[in-house]
Amino acid sequence: MPMNRAIFLDRDGVIIENSETYIRSLDEVKFLPSSIDSLRKLNPSVYKIVIVTNQSAVGRGLISLAQAEEINRHVMDVIVEAGGRIDGLFMCPHSPEDGCNCRKPKPGLILQAAEALSLDLENSILIGDAITDIQSGQAAGIPTNILVKTGRGSAQLQSFSMSSMPRFLIYPDLADVIASILSNSLPY
Repeated sequence: MPMNRAIFLDRDGVIIENSETYIRSLDEVKFLPSSIDSLRKLNPSVYKIVIVTNQSAVGRGLISLAQAEEINRHVMDVIVEAGGRIDGLFMCPHSPEDGCNCRKPKPGLILQAAEALSLDLENSILIGDAITDIQSGQAAGIPTNILVKTGRGSAQLQSFSMSSMPRFLIYPDLADVIASILSNSLPY
């Protein structure tokens, strides 16, 4: 079976605004400027487009699994209605204390997606706004990991020692990353 290249996207801070108190309702979903248009531009690409998201608000008892799934469906519906495409969404509902394999920085969500969608991780890209996103992509064997400065990205860059991590790319936002991907101008 042929393997598909993928673009893995974190949800909060990359596609929609992040919230320190967690996204708990549809009313709190606010799309970042140009994220919907960027995803629309990706639609005709050869890449599978996959959202991988930690949603510990479920594990913390702040929202139900059904509420988290409703928020995810809404995000996907808005993207699709605008002409975009999401080929899969994989969510970790656990709290950090649960020690699961699917919570980023562990690679479980990416590995689940790779199996379900026949993805070629060695030719895929991960885009996130947190060092844990980057670590997850690296642990899964994705060579091109990109941190965007939206969401928690800028703060993460200031508070984390990069010397201990393998190389990753930094972009201002999703629109700039997608433009580089579509023009084949990523540095590696």
